[in-house]
Amino acid sequence: MKSDTFLDRIKKGQRLIADGATGTNLQKRGLPAGTSGEYWVLENPEAIMQLHRDFIAAGAQIILTSTFGASPAHLEGSQLAGQAIEINRRAVELARQVAKGKDVFVAGSIGPSGKLLQPFGPLPEAEATESFGEQARALTEAGADLLVIETQFDLKEATAAILGARSNSQLPIVCSFSFDRGTRTIMGVKPAQFANEMNKLGVDLIGINCGRSLDENLAVLKEVRQATPLPVWFKPNAGLPETDAEGNAFYRVTPEEMSRRVPEWIAAGAQVIGGCCGTSPDHLRQIAEAVRHAS
Repeated sequence: MKSDTFLDRIKKGQRLIADGATGTNLQKRGLPAGTSGEYWVLENPEAIMQLHRDFIAAGAQIILTSTFGASPAHLEGSQLAGQAIEINRRAVELARQVAKGKDVFVAGSIGPSGKLLQPFGPLPEAEATESFGEQARALTEAGADLLVIETQFDLKEATAAILGARSNSQLPIVCSFSFDRGTRTIMGVKPAQFANEMNKLGVDLIGINCGRSLDENLAVLKEVRQATPLPVWFKPNAGLPETDAEGNAFYRVTPEEMSRRVPEWIAAGAQVIGGCCGTSPDHLRQIAEAVRHAS
């Protein structure tokens, strides 16, 4: 059972293990190509719960809900349109069932809207803020312990998500960016620029997730650490996806390779450590062991 809140643990300087990838692992377990994990929250909840169980067995102390694309704006026009509140609530319920009685926190995952904000795209900033706020409220009311605004790349959209969450929730907020252009996001945001904006917005943790390579993610981590006093959330990819002869995607970075890098991540300032795309329960088990050994 948990005796401290998530922020209690963070303020005490404790290192925590976050889970691995949701989407890529669900695809390995039969989620059809082109189908979102949110669909399985309603149609195959046992698969969602089993992935949570596997990550907890591997050492995860934080599990993320399968709600990455479950904002109203993201679901608009899909087969799940209009079901955002139901999906977010149900995803938290599934995670809470698995975490019950365990020393595990449930993090409500909030991903990008899938649309560019005006003037570069069709989504008005106020509408984005409202959409993220609705998602944050549903995750909070269902019992999440913290909110993770993740895989962001645009400061304007991330700001909308943070403001929407803050207006609808008192939970701790992690904001995590993906630097898919090495040490830049696809919108050209630099690590120090991101860190400075997060300092102003008052998030509780600053994060780095996804990305292209372990080396590039480490470089970003170091730049972010130099630019902010905030605790750092770090969930790198197991490399970039490749395709085998049968057309199946795979990730070349092994569990052993990821676990060997853990001491570097800790030395560079990461306090919460997990993995993003390609990070299986086997990867996470070895990452968790390395973190515990370093502690």
